Amino acid sequence: MNPNQTITYFIIKGISDDPELQAPIFVLVLLIYLMSLVGNMSLLLLVCLDSHLHTPMYFFLSNLSIVDMMSSTVNLHKTLLTFITGDNTVPYISCIVQFYTYSSLTGDEIFLLTAMSYDRYVAICRPLYYTIIMNFKIRLLLASFCWVFGFLQYIPFVWFVSKISCFITNVLDHFCCDLVPIMEIACSDITILQRVSNTQGFMVFIIIPCFLTLTSYIFIIRSIIKIRSSIGRRKAFYTCSSHLTVIVLLYTTLICQYIVPGNLLGSKKMFSLFNMALIPVLNPFIYSLKNKDVKAAFRRRIGNC
Repeated sequence: MNPNQTITYFIIKGISDDPELQAPIFVLVLLIYLMSLVGNMSLLLLVCLDSHLHTPMYFFLSNLSIVDMMSSTVNLHKTLLTFITGDNTVPYISCIVQFYTYSSLTGDEIFLLTAMSYDRYVAICRPLYYTIIMNFKIRLLLASFCWVFGFLQYIPFVWFVSKISCFITNVLDHFCCDLVPIMEIACSDITILQRVSNTQGFMVFIIIPCFLTLTSYIFIIRSIIKIRSSIGRRKAFYTCSSHLTVIVLLYTTLICQYIVPGNLLGSKKMFSLFNMALIPVLNPFIYSLKNKDVKAAFRRRIGNC
């Protein structure tokens, strides 16, 4: 393809160019995708069916499971179809839609985890008022804000990308459509897009959520320290351990994927794959294996069956 040429489709290089690795990669991606669907759907159904889990924490966790299932489907469906059909082309419009949907879902996940940190703050620091403060109306407003704000944030990026008039090549060195690989092959002036991406992405998706989450946990740690019983302190910390684990995993991969320069990490495909595929798999298992309420609800469902 000649530089400065307007394109109508992209060619996705995929996870690896090695022909011998295609079959193992397909099996691995398929297993990861199925595990993500089964794990998140099981947790979602468990929360819906068991009345003991009808609490604010599991309300947000249900939303998180929906985000993870949607994110896995958006990111991995083309990878799986490419292995089956051999067609690794993506129409220009479809590529923009995929990057917008994935980016918005990532924002939704970040905002939901931030809302869950506030939920943990109320549960530990204001336990007597927990059900009053985190009533259904409040948590519905918080969840709605997370969903709507996440999808609104990336509308300007879609407009900027649609204004890119030419590309050096139509080959994307990635396994799905993402903003950074598209910017790397653009030959139009993308200075404004880069500035908006760096400023808005860093402030809205890193600094503000991290500040709000850190503020919640500062008050949580202060409250835990004041608990006289060591058993009480362990129990209070245990209720936050799953949430903290998920936050650390998500932010670590996002920072390695978008902020740390590529020459320090080499290929960023593995970090992208971890963020897009493995985190949706790990989330339900982290919350299930480290949560006594979920395990008790699962045993009750098994007993009823």
